[in-house]
This record gives sequence, structure tokens and C-alpha cells, in this order.
Amino acid sequence: MPKGIFITGTDTGVGKTFIACGLAALLRDFGYRVGVMKPAESGCTERDGQLFPEDAVLLKKASGCEVPLDKICAYQLREPLAPSVAAERQNITIDIEKLIDTYNEISSSHDFTLVEGAGGLMVPLLPSYTYADFARVLKLPLVVVAANRLGMINHLLLTLEHARCKGLRVLGYVLNQVESELSLAAGINREALATLTAVPCAGEFSYFAGSETDEIGGLNWFADRFDLRRIESVLKQ
Repeated sequence: MPKGIFITGTDTGVGKTFIACGLAALLRDFGYRVGVMKPAESGCTERDGQLFPEDAVLLKKASGCEVPLDKICAYQLREPLAPSVAAERQNITIDIEKLIDTYNEISSSHDFTLVEGAGGLMVPLLPSYTYADFARVLKLPLVVVAANRLGMINHLLLTLEHARCKGLRVLGYVLNQVESELSLAAGINREALATLTAVPCAGEFSYFAGSETDEIGGLNWFADRFDLRRIESVLKQ
């Protein structure tokens, strides 16, 4: 059975790629052959006449995955919009069956595959087909990344509730501090969540001023903050 997880977020800009790259690099360091997939990436800049899917490139580098970039990210979209909207405006039709076949191909040649969504679970890949639907078809459990700031509790609980309604298993959530100064809310969100949901916290990350290309602050730094016990059930399949 293919092993993998789907990494989603409570919103855009919460650090999904940061967490996905760190986890990919860590598992690679443990000796796993790590596959990665970013089904669609919008807001791609242009370099040398080609759209450049930065998140997908970072995932490929962190994981060491040798799959061609155009399979890791099959749909590279110019405008920073939901994939379904960006694709329509670019006269592209996203083919879900193609994405499923690509995932199966990648996962069949790797020990563990990380699939990173865009935005949150309800972001549409097609007008009536969301990332939640895609994760369900792939039968992948979730890790949910949330920006640790004021308002996050509501965003995270709504995401967890939607996952439950869709029949998706959530392995844990990650609290990621995206602002340089620790706010009052960020300091107590984890404690508050412990009384509001039975879903475990898989990690809490302080503000990281670098980028995914800076070795995720060092693998030891990442390993100290991400609770691998939360994905052990998938690793041991």
C-alpha cells in the first residue's frame, strides 16, 4: 500500500511549503525515498519564458525526488488565484484523472509521498471539486498547517470540522508562527486548542526568518519541533 500524507492549511501563506519541505528533508535524511507532488501551483512567476512553480521546486530539492518537475507540478498557473479560476483564465482544464495517475506513479516508486495542496481544503481544483475531494480520492490522511496568530483557533477548528465531514483522517495540526513578534494569542493558542479538539498537535514552530532554501533551520531544529509520532501509523504501513 502506498504511504503518504496530504499537507493542507487553514489559509494561504501559513507555511505549508515550509513544513512540507522540512518533513521531506527529514524523512530523506532517515533513508526514505521521498516523493513529492504539488498538483497545481498558481501565482507562478515567469523565468526565461517559462512559468516557475517555486513551491514545487523547493519540494523537489528538499526531498531529492527525481521525478520531472512537470509531473511534480502538472499545472503551473500564472495568476495568484484559486487553481480552478487561474486555470480557466489561462484556458487550461485541470484533469483530475491525470493527477490521480501521476500520484499513483510517484507513490509507486517511493517509500513515502507528500502531496501539498494550495490554500485550504475547500480551495477548488475544478469549479465543484476541492482539494478535500482530491485528498479523499487518494485516501491520504492530513497534516493541517495553521498560522499561529489571533483568529487561528476558528480557522483551524473549521478546517478540522470540514475534514471530519468529508471523512478525512487528520493525523495532527502544526502551529507555525508567521510573524516575528510572538503575540499573546500565539503564546496560548496551543493550550486553548487542547480543550477544543481531540486532534493532536504535531508540532509548534517559532518564527523562522529564513526560507525553505535555508535547510529549514537545520534538520535537528525541525526534528525537535515536529512530532514524528503523529505520522508513525503511516510510516509503518
